[in-house]
Amino acid sequence: MILFPNAKINIGLNIISKRADGYHNLESIFYPLAIKDALEVIEADELNFSSSGVNIPGNADDNLCLKAYHLLKKDFTELPPVSIHLHKHIPIGAGMGGGSSDASFFIRLVNQKFSLRMENSKMEQYASKIGSDCAFFIQNKPAYALEKGDQLSPLDLDLSNYFIVLVMPDVQVSTAEAYQGVRAAPVSTPLTELIKLPIEDWKLHIKNDFELSVFSKYPAIARVKAVLYESGALYASMSGSGSSVYGIFEEALKLPQLEKENKVYYV
Repeated sequence: MILFPNAKINIGLNIISKRADGYHNLESIFYPLAIKDALEVIEADELNFSSSGVNIPGNADDNLCLKAYHLLKKDFTELPPVSIHLHKHIPIGAGMGGGSSDASFFIRLVNQKFSLRMENSKMEQYASKIGSDCAFFIQNKPAYALEKGDQLSPLDLDLSNYFIVLVMPDVQVSTAEAYQGVRAAPVSTPLTELIKLPIEDWKLHIKNDFELSVFSKYPAIARVKAVLYESGALYASMSGSGSSVYGIFEEALKLPQLEKENKVYYV
């Protein structure tokens, strides 16, 4: 069986407070984006994982799909060994949730393939144990995210009539590095209200708290955002903790000036 895990973008990201467990409480809107990996799972004599496409750094044995398999195997002991192949297309270290999406789609695929009969809520419980934003990809619909990003509420948001350009600079920003420059602060108006404003007004009210410190350290990322606005974006923002930056446009366009030094995706 094959599924196609997709990316997400963050529309707004506010770091609200530091938690006792070392994480941060945040507020964000998660929106699915049609940039996709390909994930194949077949029954096998022994568990194995392989990948192609974009190089995945680190030890393959630590891949989140394998972590998801072992998590499910504890409760579903009859689950047979599987061969997993992941063709990676979603940029890594981009703030787009690619690894989280792969793990959650693996849970969905195994649930379907082996008739585990898990409801969405149960799959979300497993996904949340793997990563803070994993649960989002189970239902894979626009959502308002709170706490660690794992408390999700459905959101009525449709950007299908707009054109999204996502730009991935040749820079990787670690999540830990991004958090070092952030000061937590409560919000006065929740994103659920701000998102109701016309999109062209979002830039005045909706922000990503990581941008200030990341842009100061990596001016190339800041420059991408500036070029998107210069090119007519209604709204532009870094996604997550970076380093990808997206722009929302009224009409389709090409941005060759950004293609020279960055990977550009037209969605």
